Amino acid sequence: MSDRWVAVLAGGLSHERDVSLRSGRRLSAALRSVGMTVAEWDADARLLSRLTEERPDAVVIALHGGEGENGSVQAVLDMLGIPYVGTGPHASRRTWDKPTAKAEVARAGLTTPDWVALPHATFRELGAQAVLDALVSKLGLPLMLKPDQGGSGLGAQVVRDAAGLPSAMVGALSYGDAVLVERFIEGTEVAITVVEGPDGPEALPAVEIEAADGVYDYTARYTAGLTNYRSPADISADTAAAAGELAIAAHKLLGLRDISRTDAIIDTDGVPHFLDAKVSPGLTETSLLPMAVEAAGRSLGETYAGLVERAIKRGG
Repeated sequence: MSDRWVAVLAGGLSHERDVSLRSGRRLSAALRSVGMTVAEWDADARLLSRLTEERPDAVVIALHGGEGENGSVQAVLDMLGIPYVGTGPHASRRTWDKPTAKAEVARAGLTTPDWVALPHATFRELGAQAVLDALVSKLGLPLMLKPDQGGSGLGAQVVRDAAGLPSAMVGALSYGDAVLVERFIEGTEVAITVVEGPDGPEALPAVEIEAADGVYDYTARYTAGLTNYRSPADISADTAAAAGELAIAAHKLLGLRDISRTDAIIDTDGVPHFLDAKVSPGLTETSLLPMAVEAAGRSLGETYAGLVERAIKRGG
């Protein structure tokens, strides 16, 4: 049991507000179950005054998208000198931008699908069809399209026919100013949670994801029954070890801290390919991190309580 009191930040104004609120409620309940006093605060105009006047022992960020993952809230907490669980502002910003994160891991020799990232202006100025034709020529089909920033699968679509590219492009760009276009790899989609402890970062058992329509988008993530999960994933021991090594390597390379989640696709040869990483993974009833924690024989409350202690020891 603990006498710590913690502020859980959830909500915010991103497209993922509702998911964040659900994550915050579950995390708060988990922390209370191990004896912590918990306040649930929204990331709104009252937040700064609350932080300075009430000053919690530590903050846990359950914000998804926008300020919760792009380093903005983390920078404010650093300025106030308040300890918090999670990655610092600079590494959060680098990871939040998917093309930047992919470039980092590719430069380090980690496997990631070939990609092109283009801003909306490129399609307008150079002609949408000409650019789309060049993308297909470069990367082939099928393709995965997603906004260059953001999470929860918003705007993500698989395109198997060139005729579907224009609408998919519009869908992705409705959630951001640029689109990330990746070569789609057929295989097994997994998520690997990395938790830091006394002996360094540790990969928890991978969670396998099987969406009903083959695309793990927003609806598939947060609608019960539309996705099947296997935790641990139904993969060989060697493949599971390789996926864990990939996630730990990405965690270290991107400068992530305390806890992160790496999403990957395992091809038919058993090779894991880095897709992206999350500095504030979801904690809802259908989220992947809690499944990994349970598969590791741990509780969510104990896991985050340990991270709170790390944050406090580290200081603000």
